[in-house]
Amino acid sequence: AVLITGGTTGLGLSHARVLGGRGAKIGITDFQQENLDRAKIELKRDGVDALCLKADNRVVSDVKAAVAATEAAFGTLDVLVNNAGISGKMAQIEEVDEAFFDSLFNTHVKGAFFAVQAAVPSMKKRNFGRIINTGSSFAMTGAPSMSRYTGAKGALIALTRAWAREFAPFGITVNTVSPGFTDTPMTRSDCTPETFQEIIESMALKRQVLPQEVSYAVAWLASREADAVTGQNISPNCGQAIVGI
Repeated sequence: AVLITGGTTGLGLSHARVLGGRGAKIGITDFQQENLDRAKIELKRDGVDALCLKADNRVVSDVKAAVAATEAAFGTLDVLVNNAGISGKMAQIEEVDEAFFDSLFNTHVKGAFFAVQAAVPSMKKRNFGRIINTGSSFAMTGAPSMSRYTGAKGALIALTRAWAREFAPFGITVNTVSPGFTDTPMTRSDCTPETFQEIIESMALKRQVLPQEVSYAVAWLASREADAVTGQNISPNCGQAIVGI
């Protein structure tokens, strides 16, 4: 069974579609019921019957309840995909107020932290688990006007490394998937068509990443084929960020 936070649009919906298509039982969260209702219909059309859970990733009690509901519905929670996120909105540092900063870090970092806290006990008992955090190539390259977003994604990459060591004795792997510039509604809303094209031109393959290409990386990390992989940051990014280890 797989729980995908923020699983109703963009990457999260793609992950649900790909993993569900490969036979996984799927739970998804969103803080808006209409998003859940729409995603359920879309996934059903693709043969995936998703458990839809209303939960705000900024609210710890919501996150813990979503994990508990997934375990109750499916018997186990094998894979947690911390995908819930909000846009960084291309703002200079002077334009970021405390409320926006808190909302972004609470959604990306605090929600992921407490989702893991809730999911790990049952994974430890079964000596198996997969935790996959959603990073960003921006946290690898830096990005102008995106400091609080790259900071939040950088925190998730650091948590991945720490958790990989902490949970390794219990057969739990923890990895980050850091997408490059991906064609999702959030990405499209973040920049003008001109900026979008400029970023595409800066990428080695000269094209945007497709959501399903990110989902294939998530699906592989969730599989037994990736038993030896933990603490890593995998970045499907069309050559936007080419970095050494």
